[in-house]
Amino acid sequence: MNVPCFLAAAASGKSGQIELVYIWNQATPEAKVIIFCLIIFSIVAWSVMIRKAIQMRQATKLNLFFGAEFRSQPNVLGIFDRRLQVDGCPMFVVYQAGSLELDARLKHNSAEGRKKYMSLKGMEHVKRSLENSVAQESLKLESGLILLAIAVSGAPFLGLLGTVWGVMSTFGGIAQSGSASLAAMAPGVSAALITTVAGLLVAIPSMFGYNWLVHSLRVLTVDLDNFAQELVSKMETEYLEE
Repeated sequence: MNVPCFLAAAASGKSGQIELVYIWNQATPEAKVIIFCLIIFSIVAWSVMIRKAIQMRQATKLNLFFGAEFRSQPNVLGIFDRRLQVDGCPMFVVYQAGSLELDARLKHNSAEGRKKYMSLKGMEHVKRSLENSVAQESLKLESGLILLAIAVSGAPFLGLLGTVWGVMSTFGGIAQSGSASLAAMAPGVSAALITTVAGLLVAIPSMFGYNWLVHSLRVLTVDLDNFAQELVSKMETEYLEE
């Protein structure tokens, strides 16, 4: 549950504060446990959204700079030979994996350093190394999004469970007391509905955050695929034996 939203609602006025406190006091222990679980869900969801947003923004920025630097090099192994390290840049990780494999193939069974050309079979190994690196980087960027998916799909149902449970308890109490007046039903029903509100306050921001992060992930993955193809093309042009 988004705690700041509840605090803002509580501070909106004296009557609003009394209303929230009254509803909370009327809530059953089961509903309070569910609300506490939703608070944990909200903290986790916001933590994931902030962390992944920072990670993807940094990755996009570093990819842009590295791509420009790579295209300015006259030789495909120019950056690799300079022993540069670019932490947090998925494109650099893909480049490094491909360059390591290419360097190893060019130096294989050669006492004079790198060979001038390599075979088509050797280039296929380089391609597989690049594909594996792209897949691994995509998985790293995707890690943590499952928690948002759980919050989006699970929080409303958890809130609904609290509401149904609370309404069931309210009607059970009315049936036992034999009093079916609105004054007897309203407190229990209103207290039961607070769990649904809490569930929606968790699910709605998580849904927007999840959709935005998935879109950003898709863009980054496509950029990595395109870069890998560009890298292979340059490697074939420079080192593939005719």
